[in-house]
Amino acid sequence: MQRRQFVSYAATALAAPAFVRNALAQEGGISGKSLTIGCSAALSGPLAGFGNDLRQGAEAAMAHINARGGVNGRALQLHMVDDGYVPQRTIDNVKQMIGQGSAFALLSCVGTPNNTAILPLVEEAGLPYVAPLTGASSLRKSARNVFHVRASYTDEVQRLVQRLVGMGVKEIGVVFLDNSYGRELLEDANRALAAAGGKATVQAALATDGKNLDAVLGQVGSARSAAVLLATAGSATVPLVRGLKKTLPGVLMAGVSASLTSESYKQLGDAGSGLAVTMVMPDPNKGKTAVVRDYQAAMKARGQNDFNLGSLEGYVNMRVLAEGLERAGNDPTRAKLRGHPQLGHGWLCRGLQRPGAVCGFALHRPWRAGGLGALPGLRATLARGGGFARKPLHTIRDPSCAVRVGPDPGRRTCAGK
Repeated sequence: MQRRQFVSYAATALAAPAFVRNALAQEGGISGKSLTIGCSAALSGPLAGFGNDLRQGAEAAMAHINARGGVNGRALQLHMVDDGYVPQRTIDNVKQMIGQGSAFALLSCVGTPNNTAILPLVEEAGLPYVAPLTGASSLRKSARNVFHVRASYTDEVQRLVQRLVGMGVKEIGVVFLDNSYGRELLEDANRALAAAGGKATVQAALATDGKNLDAVLGQVGSARSAAVLLATAGSATVPLVRGLKKTLPGVLMAGVSASLTSESYKQLGDAGSGLAVTMVMPDPNKGKTAVVRDYQAAMKARGQNDFNLGSLEGYVNMRVLAEGLERAGNDPTRAKLRGHPQLGHGWLCRGLQRPGAVCGFALHRPWRAGGLGALPGLRATLARGGGFARKPLHTIRDPSCAVRVGPDPGRRTCAGK
């Protein structure tokens, strides 16, 4: 059982305000027959798994919507561009979309440093941006054009720390990705540990490409932590998990929803046993809810039978944006989409009219503790037959069990057992 550096590209993004204002003169990405949604994501590099899962789910949702006549008679199109998880490339991609008028709205760009980089550009251009693929709390403050769907990393980290400390594990090591994402999660972890009476026995920075893995394993091994919190993401997490299991046999490991991709679980195989990872979407393999059944049907219609949390999130995010476009009417504008008082309300989420607010799913609790209510400030609004659920819909009911983990995302594995 005992077992944020703010990456500021504001100067770069705002260096051409005249360019942005000229782009606003005529809203792009829309015609009488189609509407294009832009996305810059890691389709290569260390977070390629997230980008590719996202594309599969978003394209499945788009095909599902277009097969039913599109949105107010317009077919949806997805203009997705690879940035390799490099923030400057994300800036260049979004600049080009705005300058060429190729996107009406933006959807789910991947990564905390990447979203930090484009936020000034999005705000200056007045480009509606739905469901960034990041849970960074630093990006949820007074952004009038950005609307979040997923729960925050702050909430995820708090739950993990509370659970570990509640199990009597108070000496916890933290391995964080050496960029703004990882450093923000490190701050979240330190706050959560202080509040819960725990202590960070080691704080080890892992390079995004994992090149300093041996040094990190040495740091963590010397600290002899009872548990390790993984504030990592992408391909670097897999060798880290394997290395920790060899360096500290039996150590508890816990990560956030971005720590591992669906491909990472497959790569880990049995080495993923005993690893607890938070979930911010319902189980993609169980059709207990209407959205999961719709997702599964949409994926199967495209010949894809591998259901995972990443593609489900892409599917959900596209459906949320499509609902907002539907409610913006037959003659949509960015202002209508951004300011509609019920954007997204009818299907999945409410609250998109409050820029910077979180809508859609509450963090799915990985344990029972104090009831099953939604997290403060979030709403568990997953549609059940057109209504809204009043509690998180996917809860592991064994109080001693952490979260759904391991090589089979549909299997329960209990930490400490």
